Amino acid sequence: MVTANGEVGGAPLIGISAYCERARWRAWDMEAVLLPRRYADRVAAAGGVPVLLPPVPGIEDALGRLDGLVLSGGGDIDPARYGAEAAPQTSTISENRDAAELALFEAATAQHLPVLGICRGMQVINVARGGTLHQHLPDVVGHDGHSPVVGAFGSHVVRVAPGSRIGEILGADGADVELTTPTHHHQAVDKLGSGLNATAWAEDGTIEAFEPEDAGTRPFLVAVQWHPEAGDDPRLFRALVAAARDRVPVPA
Repeated sequence: MVTANGEVGGAPLIGISAYCERARWRAWDMEAVLLPRRYADRVAAAGGVPVLLPPVPGIEDALGRLDGLVLSGGGDIDPARYGAEAAPQTSTISENRDAAELALFEAATAQHLPVLGICRGMQVINVARGGTLHQHLPDVVGHDGHSPVVGAFGSHVVRVAPGSRIGEILGADGADVELTTPTHHHQAVDKLGSGLNATAWAEDGTIEAFEPEDAGTRPFLVAVQWHPEAGDDPRLFRALVAAARDRVPVPA
């Protein structure tokens, strides 16, 4: 990591968007800032220092002290943000979280921070770039394979395009690579946002990853619909932390 004054720093600080839910632990039952532990563990194992970012107004101001950003999974985005009415299956909407994560992505883009979007995080990036979402994927693909179990991850095969940034990360050397991924989502990208290029697909055609069209000349931005934090492949987190370590801060 290179600091704003050009000095070499320590381990990169990686912000991870968190959310607020009512939770119970020991004798307590109250609103809490939550994030599945696996996100923090994967960032730490990749050599970064995880920093939780709660969905509060102004949280994007924290990015000036961070080196990278993970937009995590979670509930549905308000369809009004991409010009649609809510479908019956759309739920768990949080205006606070929508606003916070869109602001985080905008600030990360302005500051050239490396960004990894995961599940909902991929959808946030797509909406921020003017894209739209399928609100209930089973109605589109005709099966429940993307979220087959309540409260647990399923799995399905994803094909990654060679020549893409994510293809290089995951080993697609001149040919398509297929991998089995942990999955739990009922929404997905419909129309791609401006400047984005699909780089992985499920067998049913669902877009499973994207990156900027000019990824080779842009700061690290990779988004996946699956949940790499729930699997045993650390390469996406390692790539994010490596990009955070190598980035040159934007002058204030």
